[in-house]
Amino acid sequence: MTDEIGMTGEPERVRPSFPRSLWHPGILLAFLDLVGLSIAGYLAWTALRGELPTCAIAKGCETVALSEYSRIAGIPVAVYGVILSIALLTLALAWWRTANGTLLLLHYALSMVGVIFEAYFTYLEIFVIGAVCMWCALYAISLLARFLVSLVVWIRRDRYAAPRAG
Repeated sequence: MTDEIGMTGEPERVRPSFPRSLWHPGILLAFLDLVGLSIAGYLAWTALRGELPTCAIAKGCETVALSEYSRIAGIPVAVYGVILSIALLTLALAWWRTANGTLLLLHYALSMVGVIFEAYFTYLEIFVIGAVCMWCALYAISLLARFLVSLVVWIRRDRYAAPRAG
């Protein structure tokens, strides 16, 4: 912030003019990250409590949750989804606030890694476990959406860059 002399002769605080609009794509990414965090949070909560997720239209969730693939190193896969979603949410909000392109690039790269893991987990559900968890599928869709939005925004990143000084 800088000081400028106002009409009263007293210094007034002026905010920097970088993108903070609520229509900024960083807000869309943050919203999608919150959707993913909600889904992963529900699945992690149920797994850590030793319960099975409710799967209203099918029984795939129970089958997937009880499979040997539902944990990595003894930790429920959904916990990793929570960690990923928190990291992505942090990057999206930080990019929105600072217009630092590196943060957008990190969001894009991390969401791409997540999509690769989700593709593997989806393969396991369909071809190895023989059941599909609707919650897992929704998380995969949210992650794919996050990846695609960050890809499109990365391609058009110059529109959202911080103004250059001088």
